[in-house]
Amino acid sequence: MKSYTIQKNDDQGARAAIERLYIAMRHLFIRGSYKPTGLSGEALIEALMTLQPEIYGLIANPERVELDGLLYIFKRLPKGIEQSRYIKLISREGFEKSQFEPIVATARRRNCYRIDDEQMFIEMTRGRSDIYDILTHLTFMFIESQKILRNSLDQKGDVRREWEMLKIIVEKEQRGEEFNKEVAFTYLSTILARTFDETAKAYQLFQKSSDVNSLFHIVYWLGQRAMEEQKEGKDREITFSNALRDKIGHHIYGEIWANKIKEFLFENDLIHRPLHIISANLHSVMNSLYAKAALGNEYESLRVEEIAKQLSLSENHTLEHKVQTYASRHGMSQIEDESGMNISVQLFDTALINWDKVSAELNFDTDYIEIEKPVIFVMDYAFGEQAFELMDELLKPYEHPDPTPLNVQSIAIMGKAGILEGDKGDIMLPYAHIFEGTADNYPFENDLCVEDFEGSGVPARAGAMVSVLGTSLQNRDILRFFHGSSWKVIGLEMEGAHYQKAIQAAAKIRKNINSNVIVRYAYYASDNPLLSGQTLASGSLGLVGVRPTYVITVKLLDKILSS
Repeated sequence: MKSYTIQKNDDQGARAAIERLYIAMRHLFIRGSYKPTGLSGEALIEALMTLQPEIYGLIANPERVELDGLLYIFKRLPKGIEQSRYIKLISREGFEKSQFEPIVATARRRNCYRIDDEQMFIEMTRGRSDIYDILTHLTFMFIESQKILRNSLDQKGDVRREWEMLKIIVEKEQRGEEFNKEVAFTYLSTILARTFDETAKAYQLFQKSSDVNSLFHIVYWLGQRAMEEQKEGKDREITFSNALRDKIGHHIYGEIWANKIKEFLFENDLIHRPLHIISANLHSVMNSLYAKAALGNEYESLRVEEIAKQLSLSENHTLEHKVQTYASRHGMSQIEDESGMNISVQLFDTALINWDKVSAELNFDTDYIEIEKPVIFVMDYAFGEQAFELMDELLKPYEHPDPTPLNVQSIAIMGKAGILEGDKGDIMLPYAHIFEGTADNYPFENDLCVEDFEGSGVPARAGAMVSVLGTSLQNRDILRFFHGSSWKVIGLEMEGAHYQKAIQAAAKIRKNINSNVIVRYAYYASDNPLLSGQTLASGSLGLVGVRPTYVITVKLLDKILSS
């Protein structure tokens, strides 16, 4: 791989780099294949090196390997991808019915299949955002593999002793044999161009994640494939299946997903009832409505937020199951996704909930609930452009036997987002979504306001938010421009503009739902990309995210259940 001259970028240069990246990705997708270190792959690498996204840390350093960034992407890529020479992106093409064991990265919920020692197939069913996301991660992975290669060779191009020792360590690790880790860290730190301490800490972080192989294994195979490419001409290659290229953008999977939900509503005589849609996680609404009743007297004195923290502990799966079992007997139905969208949903029939046992933290009107019998529909987080496909298909009338529109009363979007002023865990309330890279913007009247969260103990702020093309592409100069200019953007996320585009089309143009449908948007800060050490690559929120999640959830339920 050729070397690059990295220059300081302003926001215009960074935006141009993002545009070049997406143009190159679209071109390669249409063409059907490319080699990461060929001319086409070099175009992606050059644009990413120019952009220098915050999440990829030391990407521009020619020697030091970026460890936090590698952990971030490997949590989102299929386990073992570092060993693959051939990567093929496919649509849903029947592999779910085969004998291949699916590999699913929990951070992205993609089905992936290892075909043999050198080839891996990755299912893409969530739209272009998903494809761009994985291509960006793969490009970063190839950049770091070239660093590992350079650090493993001496000035004459011969293999260093440290590399030979790493190979022995990986073989021992694979056989389950003991080896001296401190000696191993010493060899590995040379190949990574990092300190002994940095290497040891990174190793421990990789070990904590069950979704990724060990740091020794990953570094060895990234370097090995790059070495085979350089010395033996065994090129790595990324291809796109014909089916994927034909189906992308056609809402095939979203239509299947939405029809199954509407069929359930129809068959259970819920389709004419007031419907309140929430895009969120699949635990906070359930826990807020059922946890106290399900768990009994021992948890009676605890707030919902405190119970949620107990439920989030890995050793408390039995308690989680107890809440789910109780909920399924008192009005909750969970619909597992079989379409390939990987978006599960929950339906709550409020007419079947025992409101005498619901937490007193919720302010609800039992007379309103008894008369209107609202249904709460919770769908799991979407990903980028997938949000438009899901919401667009969901809001269409049910076509059996005659077109039957859904009685949608409100739509709420709750999720994690990057914040540009404030700290992790703070709440952001947008009144407009600005679509990065386009002239599109979506102003709306948010039924949630800062005053709704006064006294909650969680800081809240209102302002415009930018819907970005990919969290892994964000550059500090671009974000400072959005925050400091007259746009006054307070945060960034990936789905808001896509959701609002679908909602406005359904309400204002197609007239599929009430033109005055209530919309509620609230995000809590998962990271601050303008501050070093607070990017997404620095780790998850952990328990810090529990409070804002439940503060927002309780407020949404208050508004839904007392309309």
